[in-house]
Amino acid sequence: MYIGDTDDGSGLHQMIYEVVDNSIDEALAGFCSEIEVILNADGTVTVADDGRGIPIDVHKSEGVPAAQVIMTELHAGGKFDQNSYKISGGLHGVGVSVVNALSKYLDLEINRDGKIYFICFENGSVKKKLKIIGESKKSSNTFFTGTKITFLPSTNTFKNIDFNYKNIEKRLRELAFLNTGINIILKDKRAAKEVLTNFKYDGGINEYVKFLNEGKNIINNNPIFYSSKKNNVTVECSLQWTDSYHENTLCFTNNISQRDGGSHLAGFRGGLTRSVVNYINKNTKSSNNISGDDAREGLTCVISVKLPDPKFSSQTKDKLVSSEVRPVVESVSLEKLEQWMEENPSEIKKVIDKVIEASNAREAARKARELTRRKTGLENSSLPGKLADCQEKNPEFSELFIV
Repeated sequence: MYIGDTDDGSGLHQMIYEVVDNSIDEALAGFCSEIEVILNADGTVTVADDGRGIPIDVHKSEGVPAAQVIMTELHAGGKFDQNSYKISGGLHGVGVSVVNALSKYLDLEINRDGKIYFICFENGSVKKKLKIIGESKKSSNTFFTGTKITFLPSTNTFKNIDFNYKNIEKRLRELAFLNTGINIILKDKRAAKEVLTNFKYDGGINEYVKFLNEGKNIINNNPIFYSSKKNNVTVECSLQWTDSYHENTLCFTNNISQRDGGSHLAGFRGGLTRSVVNYINKNTKSSNNISGDDAREGLTCVISVKLPDPKFSSQTKDKLVSSEVRPVVESVSLEKLEQWMEENPSEIKKVIDKVIEASNAREAARKARELTRRKTGLENSSLPGKLADCQEKNPEFSELFIV
């Protein structure tokens, strides 16, 4: 089983994300609206949600409660059952069972069927068996349901168990942007004064792009947003150009970030380049040879795809390799971008001006590069077509005409 690096903090923080991803899966299935993450003063972390609660029925083949099996067996969670979740995140497919195995202790509290169930683990093994400790709160004739997990990472595995608030804040903000309408609360109780941050974005990835472009000079006033579902692949994309010279494209599959891109990024880039080139050829007299880099200069973009059973290049899921994603993203991007260009002529004119400017700059840079790489001083002078630089190195065989 793989959780990440145990020295640099990535594995430590991944423990929180694995538990939060289970709550996000509940939200994607439509059963959860609020997730709370608390960094407690004693070094433990609590993750609570208002989903359905982990099942407590006795597992048919194991003969113990399902909650115990989920917490102690690999690949026992709901995402490995095709009927539980159509779409699920979770980074390495091992989830809470690994969090449990790498914790000094873990307390699990479940609100389900009107009762509060509690089970305690120590170093991955059951310490106190599942038992009922009370009744769930009741509101409007319905009982509260949900799951609450509190764990303390083991110092035998991790060199440092001090959580970085900024790292957690960044990931939770990301999840709130990617999952419209979910309320994620982050509390830090370790200092004398409690720090509380609330993430809820009804604008989804549109707001994410605006957040990324804060303080920058934007070219198209509002981000271009489109979403579509085709062949079981849901595509969401938001993009906006700024006057900077670098592209900033973030790719996600089922809420997991791919820093190396993959088939969704390739599909988007193909659709964007084709739509921009088609528009320039049709509506301008520019003879520039536009490249994909020109079209993407200064672009800020967030691409989010959701699909069942995505395929990645490695266990860390840094690159999406599902071949069925590229044609879907490319066709959707081409269609929606061309539609936006027709409906917003004044906005696209500003974008096209920037693209042509980027193309001119690239061409000028290429010419300058060629000039500086020439070997002799004479080659720098622009000679008429019928004249050529002297190729002979021996001065006895050369003549100089002064006119």
